[in-house]
Amino acid sequence: MATSAAGPVLIVGRKDMKLLEQSSSLKGSLSAEQQLFLITGCSNIQEAVEGAIHIQECVPEDLELKKKVFAQLDGIIGDDVVLSSSTSCLLPSQLFAGLVHVKQCIVAHPVNPPYYVPLVELVPHPETAPATVDRTHALMQKIGQSPVRVLREVDGFVLNRLQYAVISEAWRLVQEGIVSPSDLDLVVSHGLGLRYAFIGPLETMHLNAEGMLSYCDRYGESMKHVLKTFGPIPEFSGATVEKVHQAMCVKVPDDPEHLAARRQWRDQCLMRLAKLKSQMPSQ
Repeated sequence: MATSAAGPVLIVGRKDMKLLEQSSSLKGSLSAEQQLFLITGCSNIQEAVEGAIHIQECVPEDLELKKKVFAQLDGIIGDDVVLSSSTSCLLPSQLFAGLVHVKQCIVAHPVNPPYYVPLVELVPHPETAPATVDRTHALMQKIGQSPVRVLREVDGFVLNRLQYAVISEAWRLVQEGIVSPSDLDLVVSHGLGLRYAFIGPLETMHLNAEGMLSYCDRYGESMKHVLKTFGPIPEFSGATVEKVHQAMCVKVPDDPEHLAARRQWRDQCLMRLAKLKSQMPSQ
């Protein structure tokens, strides 16, 4: 694995794959020192991709910059290398338009922080070959991630669409004076979030009744009634921003030191949760 002068680009080569195969799971079986040993720097992109089988682009979320990087890579790779982007929202049809190796291109969007949150969204270009998706899925599983296949591109992919829906309604509830910002966060961290750490919303429905059909029959009309009361998309500005900001700063002041300390606490929580999940019986 290497980085190149073209920007942060993760290169997975055949030697790396042998190490992965020997260790079974990069996250679980190699020490931090062993993992760091796999990372080297390189100032020449041609040299960086030599022997690569998977290239993971990680440059800033700038469409033109990413397209420039992929155009460079497109000109020097062979027909057996996967070109993958870490973008969180740019569509594959925008990123990979006009590339010769478009069938080998895919978005593999990790979730922050990826060393504790294993989800990776695999989003194909309309012309991405099924074999590219399969290879990327297998690689992500091998290194200890949890890949999901997004069957076609859509703005925001899946995770951010769900996240933005929650943020939008949370914002409206605070803006309309229904609940305070701090209590709103408690609803998720001490309520929904505890369930969703292990099962998703669809399985939650399934388990909260005698199966999915029973749930929809029992609660369908109530859900539709509540959903019809949802308001328009918030502006995320004005007085509500100030209100939410002040509430957040009471808990976590927005200076670098306090934010860094809280992120470290968050990561420790995620690490312990990830360890707990790994110890649970397989589904």
